Amino acid sequence: MISIIVPIYNAETFLPRCIDSLLAQTTTEPLQILLVDDESTDQSPDIMKSYAARDNRITVLSQKHAGQSVARNLAMRHAEGDYIAFLDADDALEPEWCEQHLAAISGVDYVQSGYKRISPDGKPLKGTSGEGKLPLYAHQFTSPCMRLYRRNTIRDLRFAEGFIYEDVLFSADLWIKGVRCRIIPYTGYLYTLNPHSTTAKRHPDDEKRLFAALRAKAVGQSLRNKLIVLLTITRLKFHFLLP
Repeated sequence: MISIIVPIYNAETFLPRCIDSLLAQTTTEPLQILLVDDESTDQSPDIMKSYAARDNRITVLSQKHAGQSVARNLAMRHAEGDYIAFLDADDALEPEWCEQHLAAISGVDYVQSGYKRISPDGKPLKGTSGEGKLPLYAHQFTSPCMRLYRRNTIRDLRFAEGFIYEDVLFSADLWIKGVRCRIIPYTGYLYTLNPHSTTAKRHPDDEKRLFAALRAKAVGQSLRNKLIVLLTITRLKFHFLLP
């Protein structure tokens, strides 16, 4: 079984496309779709309930508004699959996403792939990353999405609560474990360029907190792990400066 975790807050515009993409997966393996409502104030809860009533692979979890980290952690406690994947509510997966990742996970702890950028109305974006972007090395992408994990690989990991950039810290913890990764030449994650998303604008204070937390993780680590953290900090500082 594959457990797919989707944290949701006021995503009514994108949610049907997101859920439909999960129900359209071509894999023959069973799916557990965990939708976590972070106390949305729009029609997202009704959309979730409607889909859950029609398909028993969907489970709806609810929490008081506490953010994406808490929502993901809640769902991880309910995940029953041998494998776990994360999807953001404004994004979607191509139909072969699960199948492609399952075919490649033998002998490794997680499979990493790439993404394509799409507009809010679902149209492919041309230019940078529009045709697809793949990581050049295992530690390049800090998002927990675009990966299929063995459940045992991340069973002791959790997302840092109270951080905007919690995905970076999760990835750092994953890499420090010394896990085995396989990158596949597949860009079936459809990333929506959403101007209203949390990370669409800079948060300087949160960036400083992030870098401080990363530096703290490097203390007492091996030279390899210190280099991974340093590389992550350097790449992110450059990324935050981009328009």
